[in-house]
Amino acid sequence: MKLIIGGAFQGKLEFARKTYGTEDGWIDGRNCELSEIMTCRGVHHFHEYIRRLLNTDDQPQQTMPQMSSRAASFFTGASENLSTLEQHAKAFTDWLYRSNPELLVVSTELGYGVVPMEPDDRLWREAVGRVCTCLASDSDEVVRVVCGIGMWLKKPDPGEKE
Repeated sequence: MKLIIGGAFQGKLEFARKTYGTEDGWIDGRNCELSEIMTCRGVHHFHEYIRRLLNTDDQPQQTMPQMSSRAASFFTGASENLSTLEQHAKAFTDWLYRSNPELLVVSTELGYGVVPMEPDDRLWREAVGRVCTCLASDSDEVVRVVCGIGMWLKKPDPGEKE
C-alpha cells in the first residue's frame, strides 16, 4: 500500500499517476462504494470517502464478510465515543490493507489550519487524521506532495523485494 498526502490542489493525483504508472484503475472517494476499494488500483479523494461514511445516511448497506465487526462499524459510533476512534481506525485500515495491499490512497491533509467550528467537521478531521496515521503505519511508502513535488516520508526498505 502507498499513501500520498498533501494539501488541497497540490497535484497529488497527477503525481501518483506519473510516479506509479497508473493512468487507469482509479476510483473517486466522493462517490465510490466500499466494494470498489477492494479491487481498484487507487482511490483519490479518500478523505471525502471518510466524510461520506461519517454521514449515517451514507453508511455502507453491505458489510464485507471479511471485515471484522469493529472495522465494519468504524464510523457508526464515532461521534458518540471518540475514545475508541483510534481502535476503530486501526481495525478499518487493517481490513483495507488485507483486502487490497497494493492500493494507492490519495488523501488531502485536513489537520492544518483553523479548527472547524462545527462538531461534525471536527469529527471528520479527526477521523481522517487517525485513518491516515494508521494507513501510513502499514504503507510501504508515504509521500507528501506540495506543488506537484513528492517528498518521501517513508520509503520501502532497500533490502525488500517488490
